[in-house]
Amino acid sequence: MARVVNFAAGPSCLPEEVLKQAAKEMLDCNGSGMGVNEMSHRSSTFQKIFDETEALVRELMNVPDNYKVLFLQGGASTQFAMIPLNLGIKYNKAAYVDTGTWSTKAIKEAKRFITVDTIASSADKGYSYIPKNVVFQGDYDYAHITLNNTIKGSHWEYIPETNGIPLVADISSCILSEPLDVSKFGVLYAGAQKNLAPAGVTLVIIREDLITDKPLDKTPLMLTYKTHSDKGSMFNTPPCWNIYMMNLNLKWIKKLGGAEGMAKRNHEKADLLYNYLDKSDYYYATVEKGSRSLMNVPFLTYEKDEEKAKKINKLFVLGAEKEDMYNLAGHRSVGGMRASIYNAMDIKGVQKLVKYMEKFAQENLRK
Repeated sequence: MARVVNFAAGPSCLPEEVLKQAAKEMLDCNGSGMGVNEMSHRSSTFQKIFDETEALVRELMNVPDNYKVLFLQGGASTQFAMIPLNLGIKYNKAAYVDTGTWSTKAIKEAKRFITVDTIASSADKGYSYIPKNVVFQGDYDYAHITLNNTIKGSHWEYIPETNGIPLVADISSCILSEPLDVSKFGVLYAGAQKNLAPAGVTLVIIREDLITDKPLDKTPLMLTYKTHSDKGSMFNTPPCWNIYMMNLNLKWIKKLGGAEGMAKRNHEKADLLYNYLDKSDYYYATVEKGSRSLMNVPFLTYEKDEEKAKKINKLFVLGAEKEDMYNLAGHRSVGGMRASIYNAMDIKGVQKLVKYMEKFAQENLRK
């Protein structure tokens, strides 16, 4: 079967040349006579891959010298606990902004360990926007935002003022999609399965002064940043294959111009899709202008009858699959449709989608 156009929200599509390189090296990586999946994480061959991957993260994200780059496991969901356990140690209190499913889960998890104040929320309009003019102030150990909301399709277009409070951000679904000033954050974390690598490795960038040897009482060693920082992310066996895949993917990003190159590529794709949606009399984007994600684009039809809308959505997704476009159904908690157009998605994929959308609208507009 030929390659399809994959609009999955994660695990998502990866660059074809990265996949081909990984396939080529499956049995013999760098002349070692073995693949990364079977080599020791203590070997010089893997150490070279590891060191190069960290260097690429630092280069492409312009990570300051006073930050540690960690390769962990457990996804962003584990970070929901690690952050309050490691940072919530002075006031036992943090401030969060609720902008959708993943921020809601982060808030719920943090409340298990510390006091959480939700200082702003967009729940009043179904998380269709990012709250404006958010300012963090007060006795908080840290402030938390979800920079891009995968399910709802919103994105912070500004970095809120924190008045010296360390800012923590979940950047799982927007990492390296555009430039980001790391120095404005205390901690950045990202599950890899959107823009970096297959699921299984979690990237954490943390300012050194926030790495404590005295986290909250009874915090497991595996959930302590210092444990991993002191051991160079090798306290236990790291997700070697995923780090290797990240290495190949970062090289691909660098070749295409780094974060700046990705931003140009991603704006072109997003503008094409949003411009079509805004002009359409059949579909509409669910997120307000000024808060729209470059990576995740949810959309609905103007059909008001709920049962008819569900039928149309199903027909849309099935019709797209017949044209080799997959994973366009909206998240089960939202419905409708969603196109995730991460870094690896080529403009041709979005062009094909828009052409299909136009055809589907013409065929169904007057039914």
